[in-house]
Amino acid sequence: MPETARLDEATVAERLARLDLLLEQLEGAPGPMTGAAIEAVQVLAAVYGEALARVMDGAHPHLVERMVGDELIGHLLVLHGIHPEPPERRAERAVAGLRTSVRERGGDVELMGVDEGVARVRLAAKGCGSSTTELESAVREAVLTLAPELSGVERAPGAEDRPSTFVPLEALTLRTAPVGDRS
Repeated sequence: MPETARLDEATVAERLARLDLLLEQLEGAPGPMTGAAIEAVQVLAAVYGEALARVMDGAHPHLVERMVGDELIGHLLVLHGIHPEPPERRAERAVAGLRTSVRERGGDVELMGVDEGVARVRLAAKGCGSSTTELESAVREAVLTLAPELSGVERAPGAEDRPSTFVPLEALTLRTAPVGDRS
């Protein structure tokens, strides 16, 4: 059997983007064949999903672990409703994967739970608001990459959300008269 060329992650991402574009064009195309073409894609996806489910059923646990760890295969497992890990576990893996990087920057991140399809994440970050926003975005992206069926990721309130102890500069520079010098 001849070996086929494997796709790298960038090529897979390009092909998925192209597929999305083609499906959008197909859905918007006029004519009697549009419905048949969309149905053909759905039936093909269902057959491939069944084949993937059969592979999962007969796979050795080490192979299942490798398949679950592959981003593309993981998405397909979610798409077909056959991913062996619940979304809560995948969200925890995503957060755990970020924890070292966040701690190196003086912060911390922890999954507090998943409720009604929304992951709640406690995030303690040091730095300006823009770096915190970037960190929140990275956490959101990581969680939704591994658990795309979740509807969102929200920041859970924590100790870092207390009002700041900001002291205006004027309060530090305002000179008052000495106590015994009141006229």
